Amino acid sequence: MNGASAMEEDKDDQKSGIGEMKTTSCHVFGDSFSIRIIENIKEDYGLFVWPCSVILAEYVYQQRSRFAATATVVELGAGTSLPGLVAAKLGCDVTLTDEADKVEVLDSMRALCKLNNLNCKILGLTWGVWDKSLFELRPRFILGADVLYDASEFSRIMLYYNLS
Repeated sequence: MNGASAMEEDKDDQKSGIGEMKTTSCHVFGDSFSIRIIENIKEDYGLFVWPCSVILAEYVYQQRSRFAATATVVELGAGTSLPGLVAAKLGCDVTLTDEADKVEVLDSMRALCKLNNLNCKILGLTWGVWDKSLFELRPRFILGADVLYDASEFSRIMLYYNLS
């Protein structure tokens, strides 16, 4: 992957005194396409690109022949959604998920889909809580980058192990 990225401060936030710094990174995948991600550099896990997300996105791109245009994909704990957005660019039917109570993260996911001209479903989840709509998706692939950063969440995430 060409690690091209552009960094920009969000002038509106700076003027309003909020003190948030936003950046836009551009992730290039071969000669095929790029994905733009708006990152909010503050202490919220789902608003910036984690290193494992970049690696998983590159894996999806490198394995693009396996991610056929008809494949269904669910990304758990998607946050900035880079791997899921790559799958969507490859033509997959993608559902991006993150914590149901993280409204700012879910809104950011919607904005990233719009920014990249992609049509993904967005679904809020609560780890370990049965969500019938998610289990009805029956995805071919379940993606998750850095979803086990907190050991206390492990038993709750195992609910999704047999999702596909």
